[in-house]
Amino acid sequence: MATRTDAPTRREQILKEAARLFAERGFHGVGVDEIGAAVGISGPGLYRHFAGKDAMLAELLVGISGRLLTGGKRRVAESNGGDPEALLDSLIEGHIDFALDDRPLITLHDRELDRLRDSDRKLVRQLQRQYVELWVEILREVYPGIAEPAARSAVHSVFGLLNSTPHLGRPGSLPGRGATAELLHRMARGAFAAAAA
Repeated sequence: MATRTDAPTRREQILKEAARLFAERGFHGVGVDEIGAAVGISGPGLYRHFAGKDAMLAELLVGISGRLLTGGKRRVAESNGGDPEALLDSLIEGHIDFALDDRPLITLHDRELDRLRDSDRKLVRQLQRQYVELWVEILREVYPGIAEPAARSAVHSVFGLLNSTPHLGRPGSLPGRGATAELLHRMARGAFAAAAA
């Protein structure tokens, strides 16, 4: 979902490699030396950027929840009260970008969320609830007859569908990013239409 085109900072490089390694081998299966080696610094050198692995995990999981919410709010603001159908499509596209580009973070969230400190885990859940409610509001504009609980269930179900990308196989085994994004978009819109029927 990043829109920046400049080179990632050292901190961003560390987080990207930590996410990849944690997703591949689990949080406890990766040492700071391995994360450091992946970005070309010593393990102890990581402590100039992070207090430890727990801090990396918290920044990854709180960070992605915050980015999704911020991106969703930005899309709503950019729509300026315009066509709700177009806004729903825009929200779907933004989440698909996340689901295709940040697959290790989805795996990490599924496996490691319980390892966060209570305060960080509560913050992740709070950000996620706000993100869900943003979608629920738009979905009910597109489908006025859908009750709020059904809309909320539909949003959670579509997130499950879109966030299934880590289970689609290795990145090279997918039919191509564009085709996969189009398929996911059609499936999301189909799921919402079915929920509202």
